[in-house]
Amino acid sequence: MTSSSVIAIHSRDNTFVKDLRRLAQDTTAYRKQGRVWLEGDHLCRAALARGLRAAVAVFSESFWPQAQFEYAQDAMKTIVLADALFADISGLESPARMGFILDLPTPPALRPEAATVVLDRVQDAGNVGSILRSASAFGFRQVVAIKGSAALWSPKVLRAGMGAHFALDLIEGVGLEDIVALEVPLLVTSSHAGDYLHRAALPWPCAWVMGHEGQGVSPSLEDRAAVRIRIAQPGGEESLNVAAAAAICLHASGAAR
Repeated sequence: MTSSSVIAIHSRDNTFVKDLRRLAQDTTAYRKQGRVWLEGDHLCRAALARGLRAAVAVFSESFWPQAQFEYAQDAMKTIVLADALFADISGLESPARMGFILDLPTPPALRPEAATVVLDRVQDAGNVGSILRSASAFGFRQVVAIKGSAALWSPKVLRAGMGAHFALDLIEGVGLEDIVALEVPLLVTSSHAGDYLHRAALPWPCAWVMGHEGQGVSPSLEDRAAVRIRIAQPGGEESLNVAAAAAICLHASGAAR
């Protein structure tokens, strides 16, 4: 099974296996290694559809006979892991049997005039990934994550984003002072104040600020807002999940362009 282009690994103590385990299970390991781990067929296909090529393709031993015909040309290097090793590394309840390692994209420079989503310490990986999907779907190419937000390229955010990462310019770890560089109107959400979304005249392009799950948008950002928006909730709930609110607000902006 081992050739110049395909390497089989069966040892848990192998250096590559140790590094991959960290990449798959540690939310910030990608920052140290400069690479990201995409587990599963869907994420890998999404990357390929955007013209990306994997630095390393990783397959379980039982899946390799099928995979070699479909993915043989999509990576610079191929690793085949014993099934037990792949299952041990996997972050999924049902291991996907394949994944790609990509070089971590170089963070782009912030574009002051771009339609933007600002993540103000949004901490739940599922929420962040869902917001990235909505941003991509509704025309917000730039996403800026303030320090304290979930790591954008962590495995859980990647899975929740379902490929949206590859359509976005992602900038993370910025401070509140960096948001001042945005030249588009800043829109913030509120559960109790501001214009109702369905009645508001929304500017385009703009920057929507999505706040911390418990604390909401920070006061310093709220003070800078050009528009405060609330979502009508005739059913009487106190507030919406931040990912649900983001989907509603970003759709409203995208539809009004």
